[in-house]
Amino acid sequence: MATDPIEQDPAARALSDLLAVLDTCMAELGGARERAGKLLEERRSGRAWLDIVTAESRPLVVEQISSVMAALASAGGAWRREQAHALASEQVSINRIAAMFGVTRQRISALLRERARTHQ
Repeated sequence: MATDPIEQDPAARALSDLLAVLDTCMAELGGARERAGKLLEERRSGRAWLDIVTAESRPLVVEQISSVMAALASAGGAWRREQAHALASEQVSINRIAAMFGVTRQRISALLRERARTHQ
């Protein structure tokens, strides 16, 4: 039985997971944008913020945004760690990875240490 090469590649799995999170976040942000537009219409009509927010159904727009940000930070961080590790495994220098990522070499070293800790 042939195995999917993606399943054998942690960086590819992390990227696949990131794509799924991006799809979910885009859908959530679309809903949040629509709701935010309605809130703005209510404010323009003269309603008080307290009335607008207390009448808003859950999750509040601010809660949706926080949820999306947390999901992106988690999936993006996993992808960043796995990508850095994959590049280092291909003998790419920490300095070059840092330049590609637009961060310091110390940040890449930290990413590689974090990745090692999560895979112990």
